[in-house]
Amino acid sequence: MATHSSSSTAPAYSESSIRVLKGLEPVKQRPGMYTRTDNPLHIIQEVLDNAADEALAGHGKKIKVILHSDGSVTIEDDGRGIPFGLHPEENAPVIELVFTRLHAGGKFDKGKGGAYSFSGGLHGVGVSVTNALGKRLEATSYREGKVARLVFAGGEVVEPLALRAAQAGQDRKQGTTVRVWPDAKYFESAALPMAELTHLLRSKAVLMPGVSVSLVVEKTKDSQTWLYKGGLRDYLMQTLPADPVIPMFEGQGFADGAGDFAEGEGADWAVAFTEDGAPVRESYVNLIPTSAGGTHDSGLRDGLFNAVKSFIELHSLLPKGVKLMPEDVFARASYVLSAKVLDPQFQGQIKERLNSRDAVRLVSSFVRPALELWLNEHVEYGKKLAELAIKAAQTRQRAGQKVEKRKGSGVAVLPGKLTDCESRDIAHNEVFLVEGDSAGGSAKMGRDKECQAILPLRGKVLNTWEVERDRLFANTEIHDIAVAIGVDPHGPDDSPDLSGLRYGKVCILSDADVDGSHIQVLLLTLFFRHFPKLIEAGHVFVARPPLFRIDAPARGKKPAAKFYALDEGELKAILDKLRKDGVKENAWSISRFKGLGEMNAEQLWDTTLNPDTRRLLPVQLGAQGFAQTVGLMTQLMGKGEAAARRELMELHGDSVDIDV
Repeated sequence: MATHSSSSTAPAYSESSIRVLKGLEPVKQRPGMYTRTDNPLHIIQEVLDNAADEALAGHGKKIKVILHSDGSVTIEDDGRGIPFGLHPEENAPVIELVFTRLHAGGKFDKGKGGAYSFSGGLHGVGVSVTNALGKRLEATSYREGKVARLVFAGGEVVEPLALRAAQAGQDRKQGTTVRVWPDAKYFESAALPMAELTHLLRSKAVLMPGVSVSLVVEKTKDSQTWLYKGGLRDYLMQTLPADPVIPMFEGQGFADGAGDFAEGEGADWAVAFTEDGAPVRESYVNLIPTSAGGTHDSGLRDGLFNAVKSFIELHSLLPKGVKLMPEDVFARASYVLSAKVLDPQFQGQIKERLNSRDAVRLVSSFVRPALELWLNEHVEYGKKLAELAIKAAQTRQRAGQKVEKRKGSGVAVLPGKLTDCESRDIAHNEVFLVEGDSAGGSAKMGRDKECQAILPLRGKVLNTWEVERDRLFANTEIHDIAVAIGVDPHGPDDSPDLSGLRYGKVCILSDADVDGSHIQVLLLTLFFRHFPKLIEAGHVFVARPPLFRIDAPARGKKPAAKFYALDEGELKAILDKLRKDGVKENAWSISRFKGLGEMNAEQLWDTTLNPDTRRLLPVQLGAQGFAQTVGLMTQLMGKGEAAARRELMELHGDSVDIDV
């Protein structure tokens, strides 16, 4: 048995192999565990959050951020100033511990006696990370009539604490100033993303009405200040992509300490519903932006959903077969939510998502009763909101019922009723959509097998004007037509794949009577609505079968002959010609075709299928263009348009021939 010997190449694994990272070393070794490393914004945010926590605790009214030309950033606040006396146990100035020790901070003592009841800070890792990843950091604290200054480089103290007396008129009474030079080697890009930074500063001002937040850029001499007196409401109104459908719903609720929640826990919110545009959704916990949402968002969603649902049930507004889901109510909601949670649990050190379980119940318990009360006080707005939610639910349910084209075994399975042609040359191939099986039979026998295909249709086709594209294939006739043609349904602005088109001419062949005209209109509706590119490219035609047949006797040298007339006008012209030729009145016989089924194969070929003698009308868009045609078609084919149709008939009824 071979013994395990450590070869000379592998280093020995012994007691000395274990390294203990001291001080801020862990941050420098693995910065990604503590902060975002794509750019230095997050380490600036750590300092900013501290300044905001001072304001949140009621000790400051101004926060100022300066971007210096040398790439450093200064954050000033007028809070209480970081204490700089010696720590009772650590025997070092407190301000030094704050910047050099992980897990040192003033936010661990939560509750009544602590320095911070509600704060975004939690782990006490914050500014020590900023310090660790900075080439240099200068911290100045103003308090108790003194000014304390400390300088660090790469996290180590390079200028120990220096104290001096504050000078009247020059120094601030209280507050903290931190200037940091981020070390580019830890970040993918050393530049601060301006849009994100301004958004962050603006949001701090929003969440703390009455606190002014300003940004100064030295290079461009630009400066901006945000101060929101109206808080969340003002901010959301300025940010919304479109006007809200109902007035903004806003409110707040905080626990009094009697129930399950600590005193002061709760939320402020403003919610608006818009019909279009991307919704604005921002949430914060103790002023920290939670970009990935979390349990407080879920609480808002839950509260909104239950309030709207109970309103809909109370007024019995839900149509049959519609099931309401939370996302239906939430789909068009924009909101700003600011939650206060005593001991927030975040996912990850960068706090982008709140994980505290109780926050769902906390936020929901305040939002739901407030919205229920509001909806029942403003019933018309409640109904408008219910309508939005129900519409979203119906759209979602329809999308779930999408009907796919039936797939064959790799090869497109053509519909069984289709009698295909032999040629594969699209330029010559034609398919006739024929009304009824009997006419289909004559057409099959009379056609030119080489290039003419026949697809008989049973009865009236579905009116597809208001049918969603995803539901088209639920109808067998339409499924067959789409498969036979080889093109999928599309919209007017799509660029569909016409390479699968199997016939250069798609001809609608129906009887010359009222029903035939109706079928023709239904098929044209289908093509115009769901296959508009076929019409545009000139592939759709309407065949005109004749209505009369005239058998004329032999006259002089001319033998007996058959004539076909499309309508009364043509019949009259043919008879006039026969009279001119000297045929005696009524020596001819006129027969009228009731439908295509009455024609035999030969007659159908002569009159309708033979390219030399038939009449085929191309279908084209009128001069009024697409949009106006859509308007007119909606009047003619729309479900709720009976009144408009009646008006059309009253206006233009005299210009229509009725064939009884």
